Amino acid sequence: MRGCRRWQLNEHFDRQYLLNYTNFTTTIVAQAGKGLFVKQPLLSLVNINKFFGDFHVLKDISFDIRQGEFLTLLGPSGCGKTTLLRCIAGLESVHSGDILLNGSSIRGMAPNKRNVNTVFQNYALFPHLNVYDNIAYGPRVKKSMGEGELKGKVADVLELVQMLGYEKRMPHQLSGGQRQRIAIARALINEPAILLLDEPLGALDLKLRKHMQTELSQLQKKTGTTFVYVTHDQEEALNMSDRIVVMDQGVVQQLGSPRDIYNNPVNYFVTTFIGDRNILQVKVVETSETHAQVQFGEHVVTIRNSGQHRIEEGQTAILAVHMDKMRVSCEQTANAFVGEVLSVHYAGSQIRIRIKVGNKSITVVEYQKIDCDCEAGDQVYVTWEDHGATLLPPEDGWAEGEV
Repeated sequence: MRGCRRWQLNEHFDRQYLLNYTNFTTTIVAQAGKGLFVKQPLLSLVNINKFFGDFHVLKDISFDIRQGEFLTLLGPSGCGKTTLLRCIAGLESVHSGDILLNGSSIRGMAPNKRNVNTVFQNYALFPHLNVYDNIAYGPRVKKSMGEGELKGKVADVLELVQMLGYEKRMPHQLSGGQRQRIAIARALINEPAILLLDEPLGALDLKLRKHMQTELSQLQKKTGTTFVYVTHDQEEALNMSDRIVVMDQGVVQQLGSPRDIYNNPVNYFVTTFIGDRNILQVKVVETSETHAQVQFGEHVVTIRNSGQHRIEEGQTAILAVHMDKMRVSCEQTANAFVGEVLSVHYAGSQIRIRIKVGNKSITVVEYQKIDCDCEAGDQVYVTWEDHGATLLPPEDGWAEGEV
């Protein structure tokens, strides 16, 4: 029975894939017929579905990856991001849908036949080979160049990752950051269309990880190679990416630029996963195209309405405000919450002020200097930057206790 049910599911997904793919190609042909230039994406994922037993790991995943971009798959553990990366690499099969590289399907192609390379979290360097031979391994196996040309190519990629002079070192003689650079050099020497990176900074300490974020970003821009990067670290994704794919439970929740995802989350999951926000349940009093008036306890305030959600007067909604986009004032201020300071905590350049507003405790994060020198017990006024607040409609799965 399980096999029968799986076949029925796959038959449905394949029908849906064919429908979507037909619509996609029809649109391309129609636009080409009108003389419009349509730039083909480097990689297209079309209705990808993947199962582990009866567990549906990837659910109808569809999006394009552009030539030369740094794209990050971001989500919590178990969301399906690494499985999706392995499907692109050919290390996992898909049950339905297709993967198109430069317009051609690579769904059934062996990993070594795809023009992609993967850098793993553990780097997967050969312990018995020195740096030079690790990097030269791929071209030697493929017999893609002679030893003379190979020597020059190895030198080129070592210079790219700032590791010239380390050719004779063994992997155990390298630091974690150095091993990571060699793993990237080994991948880049094959000149892949796409470089896949599966949490390559996860094993590094915090200081080195931040340094390597900058190095990776600069390396990607220097080479122009398309990077597809997997991480659960939102700060890492926001700092390095051109675009971010936010995933949860095998579904793409949102795809966009770091700025757009940070300031304009499309649903409750993205709102709570990206950034540190105060989440409040409010009642919508009045709406317009650009703003809405909402009531929280005794307070009625005006909030930005991004227009991406249907917000109706009289309904309950979720108000999410970035902690670091809020400000505390000791003087009476318009369009503000009034509250009582519960605590003031200094943590280096960051000051965290906990404030009781009605029956809810919120946190305001200020940096270095605050306009209001407050302490526990003081009455204060809390405002926020317009783009720092987001209003969301209620969703299935959230309850009053959660916000």
